[in-house]
This record gives sequence, C-alpha cells and structure tokens, in this order.
Amino acid sequence: MKLARHAVCGTAASVILALTAATAAGATGVPAPGTARTQPAVTQVTATIPVGAGPEAVAVNPKTNTSYVADSRANTVSVISGRTNAVVATIPVGAEPSGVAVNPKTNTVYVASTSANTVSVISGRTNTVVATVAAGAGPSGIAVDPKTNTVYTANVTGGTVSVISGRTRKLVATVTVGIRPLGVAVNPKTNTVYVTNQGTREEPDNTVSVISGRTNTVVTTVTVGRAPVAVAVNARTNRVYVVNNFDSTVSVVNGRTKTVVATIPSGAVPASVAANPKTDIIYVTNEGENTVSVIGGRSNEVLATIAVGIEPSGVAVNPKTNTAYVTNFIDNTVSVLTS
Repeated sequence: MKLARHAVCGTAASVILALTAATAAGATGVPAPGTARTQPAVTQVTATIPVGAGPEAVAVNPKTNTSYVADSRANTVSVISGRTNAVVATIPVGAEPSGVAVNPKTNTVYVASTSANTVSVISGRTNTVVATVAAGAGPSGIAVDPKTNTVYTANVTGGTVSVISGRTRKLVATVTVGIRPLGVAVNPKTNTVYVTNQGTREEPDNTVSVISGRTNTVVTTVTVGRAPVAVAVNARTNRVYVVNNFDSTVSVVNGRTKTVVATIPSGAVPASVAANPKTDIIYVTNEGENTVSVIGGRSNEVLATIAVGIEPSGVAVNPKTNTAYVTNFIDNTVSVLTS
C-alpha cells in the first residue's frame, strides 16, 4: 500500500562506490553488541528479475531458497527461485497485496491484501492459496513468529493488529495500537512484536507499539523519528530497526531496554528495512533516491550505498546465501544484492 509516492527517475542497477568512513556516516548513539561475524565490505547488484506490476513487498524462505513478491497492482504473488533468479510461479491473491511473510518451519506464505482486508495463506510446496483469513481494516504489514506459528498484520486503516493462528488459520485476537500502523516485525526469541505507527501530517504519531506475544497486549510505546513506516528485528542482537520516512533516518531500539540507542541517517525517503542476523548487516530501501543503504549493525554506520531500480519499496534477506532482494515498484523488477 503506497501511502506516499515519491517517484524519482533513477539509473539502472549498478554499484555506487560509496564505502563510507565511520565519521562520514554521521550515526549517533551506542553501537550494538559485537556478536556478529565479519561484516562484508562490498555489496553489489548481481541480477534484476522482472515480476508483476507494482511489486511492493518481498519475503524469503531460507530453507527452500525461495522468495515471494507481493505485486500490489497485479493482485498476484511472484515466486522466485533463489537458485536460478527466475520467476517459477505466479499466484493470484486478494486485492492490493501489500505485505508478505513466510513461516519457514511450515513452508507457508502469508499475504496481506489491503483493499480486500484479508490474508491469503499459500502453501510453499504447491504454490497455491489454501485458505483466506479475514483481517482488520487495511492490512498492510505482516509478520510471522515461526516458534509460536502466529501471524500478525498491521491494519493501517483500523489502527489495530490482527493476531492469526497459523495452525487454525483463524483470528484469535485484535490489539489496538497507534495511528496508521504500517510495519510489523517479530522477535521469536523474546516473543515480542513491534509495530510502527506512521500517523498522519495532521495527527503525527511517530511511535512503535511493543506487543507481548504471550498476552497480546501493548506493554510499552517507544518514540522514534517522524513517520515510521517499517521495522525489522535482529533476534541475535535483540536490536530493532525502524525506518523513519519523513526524517530519512533509522532508529535503533534496544529490545531489552525498549529505548532508542542510535539514530542513523539513511538515503532520501526510506521505505523498508531488513536485517541479516548472520552478518549483522541492515538493508534500507530509499525510495527518494533509488538506492539501498547498507548499514553495519555493530557500528551503526552506513557502509555502502547501492543503486537499484526506480522506487525501491521492499527488502528481504536470505541469511543462508547472504543475498538481499529489493522490490522496485515503478520498474516492476526485483534487484538481487549479494555480498
């Protein structure tokens, strides 16, 4: 669901040689714990894959090396083989699919369709829709806790989060959060859910609701930058990364203390974020300049800026192959980034 369009003419996918020094990044705050392995120095686009119209979100199943792209203007999901970098299936879903998530344990894909107010449940084995679940008003972001087999949708119109059982495929709870919740992510190690409340220009919210997965209640609210639209979690470091669309920054939240410990400048108009827990590298898509910021989780610094397609909106990582997938909304393509 493209809430604010910032289409900018961009170059073809290529590498910008912008490996910045620590001081040039301008990051503030305390670095995350040094629990990750050596961070890669070079990231480059190695493939560009045509997909359906309006690719907005992407998710990866690392077990099968398969990616799933929500084509919001085509009302389909494009299935990409990570081995061949080609679309191997196209699956019809509900109207305006805006979010997608995968449970690798069950090989099940969940797609949030904003205009249909539904979640399509897809079998990763057969690439077919096996169920459709009613969600709240305007489901946009979606996430799965593989440990509890629970699905969460951020309902941007309803101001709620729908909690869906992956086993029964039924709605089990509705949690009230802030104004225009857009992004959602889960830390399976702590059974904690994070929801970005974008707000509006008239009613700014600028917060993240922290939900207990055990009680399905909001346990605290964290103030971040302006118009937070996306969130990702590194479960290894218990760090939460929040993209602030109006500020062009990333807020880093300590999952234990639930406080912002760093603010990192990104590119113009950041839209999405993904974390690689294996390398502790964070990827941020910048719609306003058609790039991806590559951020070191240990240093909280921008390590590189990569040119991709026009209006990159979604990003996901396969930690097994150290590959990131970026959806380019205007180009109808996916850029494949490897390090």
